[in-house]
Amino acid sequence: MDDEQILSLFWERNPDAIPAAAGKYGTACTALARGILDSPEDAEECVSDAYLRAWEAIPPRRPEKLGAFLLKLTRNLSFSRWRRDRAAKRGGGETALALSELGEIVSGGESAEEALDRRALAEEIETFLRNLDSRKRTLFLRRYWYAHAVQDIAADLGTTPAAAAMALRRLREKLRDHLTERGYDL
Repeated sequence: MDDEQILSLFWERNPDAIPAAAGKYGTACTALARGILDSPEDAEECVSDAYLRAWEAIPPRRPEKLGAFLLKLTRNLSFSRWRRDRAAKRGGGETALALSELGEIVSGGESAEEALDRRALAEEIETFLRNLDSRKRTLFLRRYWYAHAVQDIAADLGTTPAAAAMALRRLREKLRDHLTERGYDL
């Protein structure tokens, strides 16, 4: 079933919408949540919550890309769960490491003024990513969007963990330079 058909099911409030979305995007959403969370049960719960949020949002909202919409919901819910669990346990893991690496460049705290600039910053990061070759973009996104372990990314890309870590460090530096050149005070 294609995205338009699935969106029509959501729009019509047809209960088959969620199983249809899960059939098409469930594997990707689950992999994303499991990359962020330590517990498979928590990951499954976040994916289920993402489908519920989609059910509540469609209508009135009609996302242009259903897959991206579901992945974003899953990612946001997974990070919220991760932050809640971390506050309770003060645990570590790949997610904490990935966020701390990127936190050197982009702060998580946000004032009212910063909230107004958030969209412009997101557009600058998107521009930066679009200008990378596909290998570097894949490396960056797998680490900082999907929170995959450097060792796993390196194995998939056919390089060493040390080389992947060095490439990520250079990409963070390039991102910092890119944003600084555009007036962002990092």
